[in-house]
Amino acid sequence: MRITAELSLYPLHDDPIPTILEFIDGLDENADLEMTVNQLSTQICGELEEVMRCVRAALQRSFASGRPQVLVAKFLNSDLPIREPPDLESAR
Repeated sequence: MRITAELSLYPLHDDPIPTILEFIDGLDENADLEMTVNQLSTQICGELEEVMRCVRAALQRSFASGRPQVLVAKFLNSDLPIREPPDLESAR
């Protein structure tokens, strides 16, 4: 089953940007996943098992720093075209 995940990491310490970038780099190690990064979140599309494995590994690496951080995640049981802008006109 293909899914889409949206992830936002919030380091609860000074200088959060390096922690966020390291987390995103860890997610990006898997070439089988489609990934889009913007200012608010990171979206990943792929097979359920592979997305979850990738998120778990990146989170374990990030949490290993011992610094406090929060990961907010949303999971959709559908494969969204995350690299295409949404068609908001047809939704009206």
